[in-house]
Amino acid sequence: MAAVKFGTDGWRGIIADDFTYANVRVAARAIAIYVLRHEDAARGVCVAWDTRFGSQAFAGVVAEVLAQAGIPVWLADRVTPTPALSFAVRARGAAGGVMITSSHNPAEWNGVKYKASYGGSGKPSIIAQIEGYLDEPLIENGTRGLIEEVDFNPAYIAAIEKFADLEAIRASGYKFLIDVMYGAGRGVVAGIFGRAGIPFVEMRGEINPAFPGINPEPILPHIAETQRRVVEEKCDAGLVTDGDADRIGAVDEHGNVVDAHKIFAIILKWLLERKGWPGDVTRAFNTTLMLDRIAAKHGRRLHEHGIGFKYVCDLMLTEDILIGGEESGGVGISRHLPERDGMLNSLLLAQVMADEKKTLGELVAALQAEFGEHQYGRIDMHIDEELKQAAIARAKTIQAGAEFAGLKVLRVETLDGIKFFLENDACKGREKAAETWLLLRASGTEPLLRVYCESCSVESVNAVLKAAESFVLGG
Repeated sequence: MAAVKFGTDGWRGIIADDFTYANVRVAARAIAIYVLRHEDAARGVCVAWDTRFGSQAFAGVVAEVLAQAGIPVWLADRVTPTPALSFAVRARGAAGGVMITSSHNPAEWNGVKYKASYGGSGKPSIIAQIEGYLDEPLIENGTRGLIEEVDFNPAYIAAIEKFADLEAIRASGYKFLIDVMYGAGRGVVAGIFGRAGIPFVEMRGEINPAFPGINPEPILPHIAETQRRVVEEKCDAGLVTDGDADRIGAVDEHGNVVDAHKIFAIILKWLLERKGWPGDVTRAFNTTLMLDRIAAKHGRRLHEHGIGFKYVCDLMLTEDILIGGEESGGVGISRHLPERDGMLNSLLLAQVMADEKKTLGELVAALQAEFGEHQYGRIDMHIDEELKQAAIARAKTIQAGAEFAGLKVLRVETLDGIKFFLENDACKGREKAAETWLLLRASGTEPLLRVYCESCSVESVNAVLKAAESFVLGG
């Protein structure tokens, strides 16, 4: 069996291969040791689970290990979205939380996420400490912690209902498609809209751990059916959440995908212009530079950080942060939680439409007109380790003034991966043209190289990605 290893957001593995009861006990034991040594263990730990195969049983195993260590446990009695667990940790004053989920991974995967006492992803320092305890035996104090089964969802739902203006959304008359991708968000936004009298259609709301035909990730090709249904149902927007409902995706009224970068930008612009709330902005190294332009216009400081929401959370705990996010659809608003929340962001995206009296497609068009067209693409290259490392080694030799992907390199940044800013003739003459950049980032846990690009047009993005792919393959 593979050793348990915590990555950017917990530990994940393939069910029955390395994600086994034995290895889940190893992870739970390390978490228990961390709680006993660094938190007030008497405050207890919240444990929850999603719709994946075996999640409820694995959550039970975690609860048993924690209880064996003398730690009281609140164990979810039903499917729970990750943000609801994080909310419960903070609302109950718990010492921490454990979520059994593999988020957007394929059906054969499951995982363990750790949520710290502040109600968000464990900071890098916390995750490092937990990893340091993986090989240590659990010391029992002779007193077993009580396991109490609870429903974490109602308190969380009440909180996000208050955060958004449901009456404004209802009065707008807009109709929404809600796609929960067979995940833990099932019935949450749909229930809120139903009680508020907001027109909606929910799809893929049944529990099916096979996630038939898709991975529960709110991007193409997994939301192709969402595109079709939005148009078929005559909806003004499609709101999509991933497997554990902490990430958001969207589709406009014409069936066009609205990527996570534009969702983040739309919500940021609304928070600054409509709400006027104070605070800085954070973004991951692989996110759109449109956010920089929006922040600059409003005189807000922008923090750039590594890839993974734990970096957003870390900043939210040490700086005055209004909002932060990442490329994969994880956006968090500190007034709610230092945590990404796909369901809250679904409500807020609907509210922006209501407040601005624009469909989602119209919001995107207005954003591009004001801040320049920014288009984005990503390819995931599943290649062997030798080829991956060779490509990274060659990329590291390229400096400013040289060429990459057929374009002159203006500068190179290496905060998290290797990012090239490129001189792009295809963008010359375009008003407020986006900078063209390309990022190569190798996975540290699997034979995977991710290639990201932003530029001034879809055609330019595709051309740069194609050239980068050729570079990686040795062309």
